[in-house]
Amino acid sequence: MKEIDVRGYSCPEPVIRTMNAVKEGNAELEILVDTNVSKENVSRYLKENGYNVDVKETGDYYTIIGKK
Repeated sequence: MKEIDVRGYSCPEPVIRTMNAVKEGNAELEILVDTNVSKENVSRYLKENGYNVDVKETGDYYTIIGKK
């Protein structure tokens, strides 16, 4: 599982890094984001690209798990 920590970055950076990981062919991704906007944008992108998405809120950030 590839981990992408984009806490502290605002969109579109989290989506761009997620796009790059998807293009690399990673079937399982764990993305750490710290804003609701990033959570929604990254989750939407993963769903549009065939990933099942699970989001967990952990303290002051979100963990997004994407699996094909």
